Formats: sequence, C-alpha cells, structure tokens
Amino acid sequence: MSKKVLFITGAASGIGRCTCLKFGKNGYTIAFNDYNRENGEALLRELQGEGIEASFYCGDITKEEFVNDMVTKCLETYGRIDVVINNAGGLGGRSKIDEMTTEFYNRVMDLNMTSAFYVARATVPALKKAGAEHGNASLINITSIAAYNGGGPGASVYAASKAAVLGWSKGLAKELIGSGIRVNLISPGTIDTPFHSATAREIVESWKNQIPAGRLGKPEEVANVLAFLTSEQASYLVGETIQINGGQMMD
Repeated sequence: MSKKVLFITGAASGIGRCTCLKFGKNGYTIAFNDYNRENGEALLRELQGEGIEASFYCGDITKEEFVNDMVTKCLETYGRIDVVINNAGGLGGRSKIDEMTTEFYNRVMDLNMTSAFYVARATVPALKKAGAEHGNASLINITSIAAYNGGGPGASVYAASKAAVLGWSKGLAKELIGSGIRVNLISPGTIDTPFHSATAREIVESWKNQIPAGRLGKPEEVANVLAFLTSEQASYLVGETIQINGGQMMD
C-alpha cells in the first residue's frame, strides 16, 4: 500500500514548513504549495534530505485553474490524497472601511476564503476515496482569533474572511462526515513566524503581555496539533475548532 499523502497550501515557511516536516517524519508523502519559489525549493530540498518523498507546486491558489491543475498533477503522481490542510492565507494589509478599495477587499477574501473553497472542491473526490478505504480522511482549515473578535485596526475584512472559513467549515463537516472525511479547524494565536515580518519586532514582542502563557507560540506547536487532528486518536473530532494561543482567547 502506498504512503498516505498530505496536500497542503502556503507551506514553504512558518507553520506550513513545520507541518510538512512533521507529517513527513510520520511517514506521509508531502505535496505542498507556495507562491514563493525560492522558499518552496529550499523546503523541497530539506524534505528530500530527510528522506521524505515530496513535490512542490509553485503558484497562486487564488487562481481556480491553477488549483485544479495542481491537484490533478498530485493525483497523477501519487494516486491519492488523504489529508488536506488549507494553510495558505494572510492579512493582506490593513485598510479602514472608508478608504478600502474593492480590489483590496476581493484580494483578502480570495486569499483566505475563496482559495480554501477551490482546494476543498478539487480534493474532496480524492478524500472521499481515502475515507472509503480507511475511514480517516481529513480536511483542516485555518481560522483565526480575528474571526471571533473582529481583528486589529484595519483588519475587518481579514476577520470577515476567517469568520467565513469558520462557518463554511462547520457546514462542510456535517456534509462530509458520512463519506469518512473529518473536517476540523485550528485557530492559531500569535505564532512566531514570518507572518509578522512586516511588523516591527519590538511590537511583536510587546504582544506577549496580552498572552497568559507569557510568550509567542512556536510553529512546531501548531504542527503537533495538526498531526493529532488527522490521527486515529482524533477519530471522533468533527467540526471542532482548536485554539492554539497560550490562553489569549478561550471558547
């Protein structure tokens, strides 16, 4: 029997990179995407250096045709997809409502919500096949604290996009569990990754004061939760959102 395949977007750095390494060391074949070719090729070399079979698909997951082509190529190469993680996303910048352009709004929604829809729609047939074979296929989407509290200044559309992902994922969880696919979410807090590279480091460090755990999260800590969610140990978790934020928000 061939190895299980992880298909993950936005994975060349931060949480995605750690997740690829975690799943690869757990015996998965890794099919990952990112728009940054340099970072993606570096991760591909790193994975292969660890003896992990992997493929890198460079491109923009807000483009429907690219997503469909990427999934087709993955299935042609490996013949299966067992776990899908919609990790790609981002703040996209900050804008007040009275200054916000339609282009900005669409870009942020496309990056966080529409891309996840494209990937889920393209991969669900393969996940259904995996679910029928071993009953433990997984689709994991990423929401955010912003989905609950509206986000920081100028991040209202980011908050809306992540709230959309949250509600949509719960609907998918109900729809797909009968096919052996478990849909769940994670909601990372302030994780120390390149996501915050545009923010001055002293500001990032100051955020620790708002976190009961007194520190920023590590990307490896998120990867560990993702590995658990896709394992047999989480077989009765459906439509759940796991907060990974050091106590910054509890629900």
